[in-house]
Amino acid sequence: MDLRPRAHPTYLAFVVHRVSGLLLALFLPLHFWALGSAISGEARLDGFLRWTENPLVKAAETGLVVLLAAHLAGGLRVMALEFLGWRKRQKDMVAISAGLALLVGLLFLLNVV
Repeated sequence: MDLRPRAHPTYLAFVVHRVSGLLLALFLPLHFWALGSAISGEARLDGFLRWTENPLVKAAETGLVVLLAAHLAGGLRVMALEFLGWRKRQKDMVAISAGLALLVGLLFLLNVV
C-alpha cells in the first residue's frame, strides 16, 4: 500500500478540515445548552457564566476559536480549488491557511479580537 499521497500537506489540510468540522458539530449541543440557560433565567445564566471563568474552559474556548479558524481556512482552500483549479502552490496555500488559523487563535487568547 502506497502511503506517499497521505504524507502530502494537502492531505493533512483535508484531514484538519474534516476533523475540525466534526469537532465543531460535537460542540453545538453544548452551545445550545448555554443558550437554553440564558432563556431559563438570570440565575442559571449567571451560574453558567461563572463556570466559563474556569481556566480550562478558557483554554477550550481558545481551542474552539482555532477550530473555527482552521475550518474556515480549509473551506476557503477547498473553494479556491473548486473555482481556481489545482495550482502548483498548494503547499503554500496550506501553510498560509494553517498560519492564519493559529494567528486568529493567538489573537483571541491575547484578547485582541
